[in-house]
Amino acid sequence: MRKWRTFFCVGLLLTMIVGPTKSAERVAKGTSNAPPDEAPTPTPSPTPVVFSTQTLSDLKRLQQAALSSDYAYREVAHLSNNIGPRLSGSTQAAKAVEYVAGELKAIGCEVQLEKAMVPHWVRGEETAALVQWPGMADGTTQKVLLCALGGSVATPGAGITGEVIAVKDFDELKTLPRDKVAGKIVLFTYAFDKRMAAQGQSGQAYGEAVEYRSDGPSAAARLGAVACLIRSVGGADYRLPHTGSTKYAPDAPKIPAGAVTSEDADLIAALVKEGPVKMKLVLTPQTLPDVESANVIGDIKGSEHPEQVVIVSGHLDSWDLGTGAIDDGAGVAVSMEAANLIHKLNLKPKRTVRVIAWMNEENGTRGSKQYAKDHEKDWPNHMGAMETDGGADHPVGMNLRAKAEVKEILKPVAAILQESGAGALQLSEHVGADISPMEKGNVPTFAPMQDGRFYFNYHHTAADTLDKIDPKNLQETSAIVAVWAYAIANAERDLPR
Repeated sequence: MRKWRTFFCVGLLLTMIVGPTKSAERVAKGTSNAPPDEAPTPTPSPTPVVFSTQTLSDLKRLQQAALSSDYAYREVAHLSNNIGPRLSGSTQAAKAVEYVAGELKAIGCEVQLEKAMVPHWVRGEETAALVQWPGMADGTTQKVLLCALGGSVATPGAGITGEVIAVKDFDELKTLPRDKVAGKIVLFTYAFDKRMAAQGQSGQAYGEAVEYRSDGPSAAARLGAVACLIRSVGGADYRLPHTGSTKYAPDAPKIPAGAVTSEDADLIAALVKEGPVKMKLVLTPQTLPDVESANVIGDIKGSEHPEQVVIVSGHLDSWDLGTGAIDDGAGVAVSMEAANLIHKLNLKPKRTVRVIAWMNEENGTRGSKQYAKDHEKDWPNHMGAMETDGGADHPVGMNLRAKAEVKEILKPVAAILQESGAGALQLSEHVGADISPMEKGNVPTFAPMQDGRFYFNYHHTAADTLDKIDPKNLQETSAIVAVWAYAIANAERDLPR
């Protein structure tokens, strides 16, 4: 891999500003009056050209074509409306693999299915009701809206009836003696920070709250809890439960785990302050044997370096409450659109542009792990990898996990995308779950930087449906993906690592 350095010559800059000096004119004419033994000043080496004039022109064509194409919208519409929820191991996930493979073949890609064994977890029944609380009317119950967390074990068939204790966070739980927790249902009330999300830091807000979904059940189980509930991780106040995987620690019993709506979390926490609260909880999920599935891979072969690969990708699986439109049918669709536009405009990238529809990002990342196992020896030939998994709202630029000089090198590309307000560049520590093995292998990685203020209102909920996608915003996202992919694939030199 070539190493890059940027050279900057102050003398050359001054010449550009004030014009050539008389001595410089003499040197140019071969009439310098410098002493014979004085060597002439060496001419500085020019900064290497990374993007040719033709490539920059083609990038503008790709951008304009993306902004007028409805291909990506039609693809995400089919995935979400016609196929529907695509949880790993499901019939719908298998159908989606078949469908995307066929679509990529239709636009001229060389397609292969790379097999991966994936988990097969099914949701089952999920109900809850308060059966005792302060001030209740005799003979009544109060329904609680919730969903099981991915990977949760089941309650007994008849359910669990137990007292609920509410704690804000792990620190508060640690203050309780074991006998106050044992035999009870623990509810974590830690709230997603909507103010942080509104300020453009939704990913950080999600990261802070999602720890309770991942680690809460095992923390409660260590103290003898019989079940664990969390406040749903997201910004929606529409009494929507928000699913996602939990992670059972090896040093703790596995207990049933679910997410209650933010409104129900507030209700229970308020009642617990007044006196004992009991709940009947029924969760009947099952973990079935692993299923063979696949990553869908479609290549537009490079004209000069077909062995070198530039990846555009999204994950094909989704959670089962909604139809997986923004998470992540949109990411798959805009990646397919990149290949579609390159083919439609009859462009010939020097390097191979590879579309990947990953399987099993949501509850195991088995697809990307299998890809890493199969391809990690070839990381030197992976020139760049992009994952789009942030919804379908307006893109403002690109997140980069790469050397700082890559940001400088790619500024001409960003300048083109700035015409649609998508020219910002930001260095990041991590840009995508499925491409994280490549991050660790020092492959330059990228992800569109999108408006995420409202993404977590719908993410992992029943409201993740096609109507949440604005076709214009999806076109803008398609433009940034297509332009960046072709820029890296057609660059005159490799990006530094």
